[in-house]
Amino acid sequence: MPLNLPRRAGHWRLLLRRAALVALLALAFVLLTGMLDGGVGVTPWRLFDQPRFPLANAWPGLLLAGVLLVLSRRPLLSFGLAFLLQGLLYAINFLKLANLGTPLLPADFRMVGQLRRGGAHLLIGYLPHSPWPYLALLTAVLLVVAMWRYEPPLFSRQPRGKRWLAGGALATGLLSLLVGMPAWGTLYNARVLWLEPWSAAATSSHAGLISSLMMFHLQYGRAKPKPDRAAASRLIAQSAPALRLAMQAPPASRVLPDIVVVQSESFFDPRILRGYEHSDFTPNLQRLAAHGISGPLHVPTFGGGTIRTEFEVLTGLSLRYFDDLQFPYLQMNHKTVPSLVRTLKQRGYETIALHGNDPAFWNRTTAFKALGFDRFVSQSSFPADAAMDGKYMADSAMTDEILAQLKQAGPPQFIFAISIEAHGPYDVEPAHAAERDAIAVPAGITGKDKLELQNYLYHIGHADAELGRLVAALAARPRPSLVLFYGDHLPGLSNSYRIAGFVDGKDMLSQAGVWLLVDPHAPQAAPLREETAAWLLPGKLLAQAGIRDDAYFALSELVGAPLAALTAAPGAPPPAEGSEQQRMDRAVAAVEQLRMSGKLDALLPKPDPPAGLARAAVPPRSPTIAPAPIPPAHLAER
Repeated sequence: MPLNLPRRAGHWRLLLRRAALVALLALAFVLLTGMLDGGVGVTPWRLFDQPRFPLANAWPGLLLAGVLLVLSRRPLLSFGLAFLLQGLLYAINFLKLANLGTPLLPADFRMVGQLRRGGAHLLIGYLPHSPWPYLALLTAVLLVVAMWRYEPPLFSRQPRGKRWLAGGALATGLLSLLVGMPAWGTLYNARVLWLEPWSAAATSSHAGLISSLMMFHLQYGRAKPKPDRAAASRLIAQSAPALRLAMQAPPASRVLPDIVVVQSESFFDPRILRGYEHSDFTPNLQRLAAHGISGPLHVPTFGGGTIRTEFEVLTGLSLRYFDDLQFPYLQMNHKTVPSLVRTLKQRGYETIALHGNDPAFWNRTTAFKALGFDRFVSQSSFPADAAMDGKYMADSAMTDEILAQLKQAGPPQFIFAISIEAHGPYDVEPAHAAERDAIAVPAGITGKDKLELQNYLYHIGHADAELGRLVAALAARPRPSLVLFYGDHLPGLSNSYRIAGFVDGKDMLSQAGVWLLVDPHAPQAAPLREETAAWLLPGKLLAQAGIRDDAYFALSELVGAPLAALTAAPGAPPPAEGSEQQRMDRAVAAVEQLRMSGKLDALLPKPDPPAGLARAAVPPRSPTIAPAPIPPAHLAER
């Protein structure tokens, strides 16, 4: 028996050395993850004062490394490969921050499915052009291969029951983490870590990128509370007198106008940027605003995520009240969705969506059917020689197609046009480089940032010119019409914003876009400036068109204004506790959630029976309004 003591002692020393090696690699993994992350809450020295922050941020990677260790038996390979995969995640986050100004969110992983649906060419455009990142990645891959080839195994090849049991436990833990099992909420929650529900950037900075992903994943994965039907009923009852008055039927002689909505890619008024206060990049927008309704527009996204603003405009639903709908077209599971489109179809409109890009990208083909469009005119339906400018189809080609779709007779038409010329990335050479190079930039913006800002301004100059051309063409037609024009979000020119700053002194995520509603035949004598939000635009559009018998959109017009500023990119702080704004916010949340679930109509008042709407192809001239087409000044392309 004593002869076995040295052997047993050697066995335990071997186990201790193995355990020490794994523990040392795990500690190095935590420290390197904190250094890679760079967030204030997970830097390596935080292990001394708040160790749960860096440990929680590294925990998914440690679980993955443990599973790989069981499978490969090679510790350096396992931790190295786990760190490489984690590094790729951080690289993707870096690119998103650089181009869109916001960190990764769980819903971003739905974009993987878009790579085979026309999204690859768009996403690849954001990859770095320098060879160094790719050389670094290649070097890392070669190191992993070398470790696989030359690192000696830590364990014997023969399966050991305890090792496989440990591997199964690690794999189960990792899988439960990825699917968002509620039990992980005891670690990844606002009480243990730092969570700012309205700001992914603040959460990521303090809790670490991976912890922030887990917290948002667990938050959105929880069962949502049922809508507060009582709060919705109280709001509707309180609004009933004004709502019935607003829903009075229009006169029988009312002629429904053709409606053209232009969602202009990344369009905003550069005059809100310091150095451009007195610039004239959007002369048509300014000229038309003097004859219509316009103002700041709050949207639910920044730098990207076009479909978030698009969804709000087409449905009149605020994504503020649907936390789980980060990319609504990719997550909608309803065959029919209440929308502006369906309201117009019920009034006899032909409804057309128009976009010079792949129809499958963002799942628009399916989403537009759910929203009720009759037709979707996409890239393949444009003329083969449609003009291109930079990476994408020119806005001039979109205007050509809008005018081609408009009919001179028949039912009124609703055309929803999505532009793409001004889409990033902004380092692609435009059709007229000299025109781009002549654009001045604020002091301090140089190099790549200068080029990107010039390219962006070049493209929105064209968007502005096409707005002027479209309104002038509609003014020349005999049919009545309305034009709603707005920008879906600010472009992701983060460095330029930081260098120049904004006139109001606020940051880039606090800036509003711009919207314009104008009647080409009957310009207003005086401009009306109104601050609003994307989800409130349908109610304003319908009211201007004389369609006031949709109770939901009429209600949004009545109660939405105080809540407009709560729509912010990528999120706004909640209203003050106990305030009237908070009460209204909760009531409107209940109304919208009931509408999405199809349970709101029973609570809404019914409109008076309409006296009948005329839909003549050519409207009679009103004796009380002299329809003077808006002068087509400043229409020359920049």
